[in-house]
Amino acid sequence: MTFPVHRLRRLRRSEALRGFVRETHLSTNGLVYPMFACPGNKVRTEISSMPGIHQQSPDQIVEDCRQVADLGIPAVILFGLPKQKDETGSEAASTEGAVQRSIEAIRKAKLNLLVITDVCLCEYTSHGHCGIVKDGEVLNDSSISLLADAALSHARAGADIVAPSDMMDGRVAAIRHKLDENKFQDVAILSYAAKYCSAFYGPFREAAQSAPQFGDRRSYQMDPGNAREALREVALDLEEGADMIMVKPALSYLDVIQRVRERFDAPVAAYNVSAEYSMVKAAALKGWIDEERIVLEIMTSIQRAGASIILTYHAKDVARWLKAC
Repeated sequence: MTFPVHRLRRLRRSEALRGFVRETHLSTNGLVYPMFACPGNKVRTEISSMPGIHQQSPDQIVEDCRQVADLGIPAVILFGLPKQKDETGSEAASTEGAVQRSIEAIRKAKLNLLVITDVCLCEYTSHGHCGIVKDGEVLNDSSISLLADAALSHARAGADIVAPSDMMDGRVAAIRHKLDENKFQDVAILSYAAKYCSAFYGPFREAAQSAPQFGDRRSYQMDPGNAREALREVALDLEEGADMIMVKPALSYLDVIQRVRERFDAPVAAYNVSAEYSMVKAAALKGWIDEERIVLEIMTSIQRAGASIILTYHAKDVARWLKAC
């Protein structure tokens, strides 16, 4: 027998050759570092289930952002914790909120960072749901006006991008209208378009103190069994005015990321969520895995699936590792 002409191993013989023909090149360009802003001053509290991640007051947020910018990470996304929670999450739109004050501090420091803000009510409501609750039901239409008010407060503080994560129907249109009528036409919307009701959010709920006090979020977040529905969600959000869209979580939904990328021309983001981070960290602390190789492989898989923007708690480590290469 004549040996086949094509020997694919020819291009795997050295790192120089492998890099020369590599299809997916990971960089810091699309990384977003999530941060948790809390009230107070000089507060920096590590989250027990997320080693290396902290709840931080605005003065500490801005110092951490200096490090993020120095590492070449282009963006952060801010989540907020309130001083007090109530039934309607009223502090979400407060000018004195931790997110709003953190944005102002970052702007005052003139850091070269894009500031994205998560727009939701779950961190701010006493019941932990993402909208107004009446008789045990999360109300859609009366919730979106509150979400739009919160987005406007972020824009007024200086946010570049607002990111609604609540999964209420019609909230993108409401936010776009509210921003435009207040002359914030240039503030972009990154929509959590396909956000699944996932078990991978557990550590985040400790970080953001946002666990529902009753029931769950299945009536508004997507069913994990549905992929075609994600395309409908994305299409609707783009029609309503979203500039970018997100799939969340990332690792269990790489197929959804790929379908969205193939169908739509808008920028696609993916959120490498808290439990995805915590599982890697826990295994690394046990010495069971090579953390750097695992994380870089995960990031590459998310980008290879079609996400050009990756929100990840690993962002600072990824930036350091890539710089060292």
